[in-house]
Amino acid sequence: MSSPPRPRILVCDDEQQILRALRVILRDAGYESLPAGSVEEALDIAAVGNPDAAIIDLVLPDGDGVELCRRLREWTVMPLIVLSAVGDEDAKVRALSSGADDYVTKPFGPRELIARLEANLRRSGSEPESALIEADRLLVDLARHTVEVAGEEVHLTPTEFELLRKLAGNRGRLLTHRELLVSVWGAGYGDDTQVLRAHIANLRRKIERPGGPRLIRTESGVGYRFQG
Repeated sequence: MSSPPRPRILVCDDEQQILRALRVILRDAGYESLPAGSVEEALDIAAVGNPDAAIIDLVLPDGDGVELCRRLREWTVMPLIVLSAVGDEDAKVRALSSGADDYVTKPFGPRELIARLEANLRRSGSEPESALIEADRLLVDLARHTVEVAGEEVHLTPTEFELLRKLAGNRGRLLTHRELLVSVWGAGYGDDTQVLRAHIANLRRKIERPGGPRLIRTESGVGYRFQG
């Protein structure tokens, strides 16, 4: 009996040493790597290679990882993980706001990288419960993994969808920063509030009425509450 195909991971980095290291790390963890050295090459490979996820360097010869994430997000929902030596908060927020699901800073531990990759793949491929959530103009179909605002479908990344499901599924209840982070991202993210803030901002931009009452209410210093 033949073994199932290995998940394919697009890896975009202009350093050959990093590409080789990631190929070995992914191979040992049971993945196949699809290497690319530039934004355009990564887009070409993503179009024909049908990868299950992507690991993207922030600095590339013909652009940057933020641009690549934004362009990939125009037509794919696969998990996008930015891998970069730039670790300041502004860089992380830019990457997450452009559609990235995660951000890993170089130098990185192979076990942590694989754990984050697997967590993102689980979120993107998990089987949702069969239910509808309605609030104001918002309709969330958990079975079909779709979101509509005023009858128009809105694209969310897998992480944004999981965060919205957690919030909307606990309508009216205050969820702490840590509770949301551990539930959506995993135990290793319990204190990474800047990741949470960036994704909340993305969600609000996509589902809220401009200037209107917020579906997602901030409880300053504590967490968030879905008020729809």
